[in-house]
Amino acid sequence: METILNTIIQRHKAGQKSIAVLIDPDKVQHPDELRVVIKIANENYVDYFFVGGSLITNSSLPDIINLIKSQSSIPVLLFPGSNMQIDNDADGLLLLSLISGRNPDLLIGQHVIAAPILKNSGLEIISTGYMLIDGGSTTSVVYMSNTLPIPSEKYSIATSTAMAGEMLGNQLIYMDAGSGAANSINSKMINAVREAVNIPLIVGGGINSSLKAMNALQSGADIIVIGNAAEKNPNLLIEVSNTIYDFNKSLDIH
Repeated sequence: METILNTIIQRHKAGQKSIAVLIDPDKVQHPDELRVVIKIANENYVDYFFVGGSLITNSSLPDIINLIKSQSSIPVLLFPGSNMQIDNDADGLLLLSLISGRNPDLLIGQHVIAAPILKNSGLEIISTGYMLIDGGSTTSVVYMSNTLPIPSEKYSIATSTAMAGEMLGNQLIYMDAGSGAANSINSKMINAVREAVNIPLIVGGGINSSLKAMNALQSGADIIVIGNAAEKNPNLLIEVSNTIYDFNKSLDIH
């Protein structure tokens, strides 16, 4: 059976790019807002929904997943900030290990607690090395994780961290400037990490324009993640997804 991870790997090997929409349950004010985003995602070229956040203060996670699943066939992957954010109705879960920090709870502690639940969940579990990169502001994930992000110009730290993650068996690397970051991750940083590892690379945080999306793609990102920007301006999804579509079509031409 084809898995989500296999699809990501195949697209990575073919040089094809993807887009994921990050839905933070705490930031969905009304279901109608989410319905708009789902509709735009369905009508364009969105590949994945990521659902989760650094801190969820309400019980809307199951409702949000069920709403997405009822109105879309796009795979839904949990993007958990803690072991509380598990729902069997999703398609899979990014098992995030915060390899850029030194907080043992987010390196292995939360995972130990969640492991028996995940083992019996039926979810596709995708081991993901999660790296926080300084985006010019103190984001929720920086505060909640109690870790320092990798400085935006320290390419050697980022590449060594990514290589270590790959050697430890992570199946994906996720570089994130965090929700609401003032700056997106710069192209040189993305390119340095891309050249250092062979596994697929996800990039998110601060991508609020098609230009920033294209810069991330051309620098080596396999999947870009649109979060806050999509919530504030759902039409941005149209622009960015068309950018990715054109990029992938150019591969066919060549």
